[in-house]
Amino acid sequence: MGIYNAFEKMKVSIIIPAYNEEQRIGKTLEYYGRYFNQLEKKGILAYEIIVVINGTTDKTATIVEKYMKKNNHVKYLNLPKGGKGYAVLEGIRDALKRPANIIGFVDADMSTPPEAYYELIRIISQQKLDIAIGSRYIKGSLINPKPTLQRRFVSRIYNIFIRSLFLFPYRDTQCGAKVLSRGAAIEVTRNMQMTKWAFDVEMLYVLWKNNFSITEVPTVWSDKKYSTINFWKSGPWMALAVLRLRILHSPFKKFIKIYDKLIGWLPS
Repeated sequence: MGIYNAFEKMKVSIIIPAYNEEQRIGKTLEYYGRYFNQLEKKGILAYEIIVVINGTTDKTATIVEKYMKKNNHVKYLNLPKGGKGYAVLEGIRDALKRPANIIGFVDADMSTPPEAYYELIRIISQQKLDIAIGSRYIKGSLINPKPTLQRRFVSRIYNIFIRSLFLFPYRDTQCGAKVLSRGAAIEVTRNMQMTKWAFDVEMLYVLWKNNFSITEVPTVWSDKKYSTINFWKSGPWMALAVLRLRILHSPFKKFIKIYDKLIGWLPS
């Protein structure tokens, strides 16, 4: 039970997937650790941070090990296989081994500051919801610096594409800050099939179609340098993955092998 023993209510596991994040993971752990240590000292919650290192080739693990010595709330998993969705799922499975009742994930680059991430935790706990999504595209959000007009246009077209296929209302499926109840986390581990490009979309769809309570929360978000994802290269694969996901969750799922053959799909 460890760090959770003294707390009856909020027991929080924060999962940080980290692929080649040596330039940013140290600062993220420093800021998140400092902020959540303060919350714990005030008796608001108990927490742990699980860094899931997935297929990294740099010194991310060495840096995380350094911060583990400074903060015993930090731990890590080191996985040989890559993919953000895979890393998040493994982090959730690990968190479920302990009595966390709130399990979430956030990007390693600290695009979402700890104060904004805690707001998701606060809302899901107080309103007894199943998932809170950090959203950059609803009233009250703060994005700095502002995205280019071209990037914003592409992002909105992608979201319209997703909402048209799945008929759910969420305006920001891709923001890397999400928080789940324990029940929602268990549902995700049982029913997810996509672990890379369409991970976030499938997670929301699985919970939405099973009537879990979901809310979008305006967030604070900043675009960071040294991103490990090239949006323009990954965008087409994301769209194809979303289309594949729609087929999987439809009466036409028996045709998925034909689809995979046509586009040379390699599930990951």
